[in-house]
Parts: sequence; structure tokens; C-alpha cells
Amino acid sequence: MSEVEYDLLLEAVQTAVAPAPEEDLVVQTQRSYPLPRAANDNGAAWPLVPFPEGWYAAC
Repeated sequence: MSEVEYDLLLEAVQTAVAPAPEEDLVVQTQRSYPLPRAANDNGAAWPLVPFPEGWYAAC
């Protein structure tokens, strides 16, 4: 392989691995949608139901 062929090969490899030119990025705004409500949400707070005497919970 001659030096000219080597330089052509090197140039081809550099062109192949070079990052693609970045196009103008279009800035997209994120739309703010309200959070969906559960189908059974009546808006009331759930009461605290204590465990019966002698019962324990662990996570």
C-alpha cells in the first residue's frame, strides 16, 4: 500500500466516523397536561385504620 492509498483510506475512515453536522434544532415546548384523576377518586381523604391490638406491619 502506497502512502497516497494510505492517506485516502485514512481520509475515508475519518469521514465515516465523523459526527454528522447538526441541523438547526427545533425547540419544542413541553405541553403541560393536568394529571388524570382516578376513576374512583371522590376527593375524600382516607381515614387511618389502626391495626388490631397485637398486630404489626413491616416493610
